[in-house]
Amino acid sequence: MRSGEATKLKWTDLDDERRIIILNAPEKGSNPRIWKISIKLVGMLNSIPKKNQYIFGNPNTRVIRSVFCDNRKSLAAKLQNPCLLRISLHIFRHWKATSLCHQTKNILLVKEFLGHASLDNTLLYIQIEQAVFGLTADDEYEVNATNNKEEIKKLL
Repeated sequence: MRSGEATKLKWTDLDDERRIIILNAPEKGSNPRIWKISIKLVGMLNSIPKKNQYIFGNPNTRVIRSVFCDNRKSLAAKLQNPCLLRISLHIFRHWKATSLCHQTKNILLVKEFLGHASLDNTLLYIQIEQAVFGLTADDEYEVNATNNKEEIKKLL
């Protein structure tokens, strides 16, 4: 999810039992989304002190970004790796989408995962995937569409 979406996550958006996070307040006209999360992530989130209604404490994106930048700068200095300074919070979203595109070759799945309202915004990830991973002769993209309920079940 986008960093602004993450900062606005509330404790009520986390369902421990079903291990899901529900994004009800998407940004940029995106669609609401639900993600299955690991037991480990549930534990990590539940270890955060519940000081208010927001999971990450402060819904101000600038504050979260500032903390991230300070930690990134400190880590880059400690590891003597200035390349770390080029990493932004949004790059994690791009990497996940690119990896998902590479693994599944299903651009509609990537579109839904990111919550894009338009496929046009998602097509960028095919180009990134091809640039990062290269294109081989056996790479194929599969697109399926149907309104028939039985066919939908088979496709899933």
